[in-house]
Amino acid sequence: MGLAGTTDKGHGRAGLLLRAACVLLLLALCFAFAPVSRAADAPLGATAYKMAGDATKMRIVIDFDREPDIKWFLLRGPNRLVIDLPRTRFAISAKDAKARGLVKAVRYGDQGEGSRLILTGKGPFSVDKLDVLKNDDGNGYRIAIDMSAASDREFDEALANQALTTGSTVSTDKGARVGTGPISNPGHRFTVVIDPGHGGIDGGAEGLNGTIEKNVTLAFATELRDKLAAVGNYDVFMTRETDEFLRLDDRVRIARQHEADLLISIHADTISVKGIRGATVYTVSDKASDPEAQALADRENLSDQFADMVIKDDNKEVTDILIDLIRRETHNFSMSFAHTLVGQLSTSVGLINNPQRSAGFKVLKAPDVPSVLVELGYLSNAKDEAQLLDADWRGKAAQSITNAVALFASAKMGTGTGG
Repeated sequence: MGLAGTTDKGHGRAGLLLRAACVLLLLALCFAFAPVSRAADAPLGATAYKMAGDATKMRIVIDFDREPDIKWFLLRGPNRLVIDLPRTRFAISAKDAKARGLVKAVRYGDQGEGSRLILTGKGPFSVDKLDVLKNDDGNGYRIAIDMSAASDREFDEALANQALTTGSTVSTDKGARVGTGPISNPGHRFTVVIDPGHGGIDGGAEGLNGTIEKNVTLAFATELRDKLAAVGNYDVFMTRETDEFLRLDDRVRIARQHEADLLISIHADTISVKGIRGATVYTVSDKASDPEAQALADRENLSDQFADMVIKDDNKEVTDILIDLIRRETHNFSMSFAHTLVGQLSTSVGLINNPQRSAGFKVLKAPDVPSVLVELGYLSNAKDEAQLLDADWRGKAAQSITNAVALFASAKMGTGTGG
């Protein structure tokens, strides 16, 4: 009996020791794997947000502490790019995420099981590229997004493509993103966008008798719009219809949004050279045709400094050969219309010497929209100022531009590129 009892007690102690060892091993394993589990469950960290560009083209870069698993898609009403993320801790500066350029609003936050970033555009846009990339130094990842201003039709086509790819889109090759004219949009009518220069806090030039350029340009642009609309063959839009401030790149964005076949920017500047008066037609070029043209372009390009809205020169953008060819074709169309316009204006209003000139106007730099800037006259000249306020003179000048548009539209449609 005694021996048997002793044996049972020994087995009992051994069992207790075994169970205790198992508990200790289990605890050790839990502690060993707990950091890994906690790291896996920790929110993704968005550590930085950078945005650069203007109302025609933007690049957005968001840094993360590890690789994000994302889905993205487009929404309309308003035009938005939505990026779904795992649960994310956004440690980014509100100043860096402040909306600018093509992006009207930036919103981000937790959505319960995940997080979401929403970029709202000022108008329709295309997502040229959206990539998840590993940082060069090996620390973390980044999302790089390239967006550019587009037309309503192009945005609708992207939504349609998205619906065919189960609600999630993918980056496309640059060549596939270039518009193909009437082949992709057979219902397009010849479209003119009229740009009344200046506006809002940017009054532009002031005449000898107090005439303000922004008022002259809006009044003339409205009359020109009505004459063009009365023809019945065109779709006609204005970049502004009221006294509002618009950045130069926003004017270009509006022209591209409407898939304009022609942008006409209206101005009435001042000049320091006494005795100079008459209308001038400008096209864009990297090198100005003369010092006066360069000085005028410099003054007009300073418009974006109003309200602390300074944009930097951005001529590093498109180096792609196909885009370069489109720029060349656009420039040729711009030169052709300028030549036609000078011919029409010469029969009705006074022109300066060498009335077809060129300079680096930012408002004329859309790569795919033929564009001209028309100086109706100089407010620094009393006779020009009086003409600009005269309804009969404005009517003749607007009719001459309308005639030039008709000739240009007819020729452009004859090449197969018109609407």
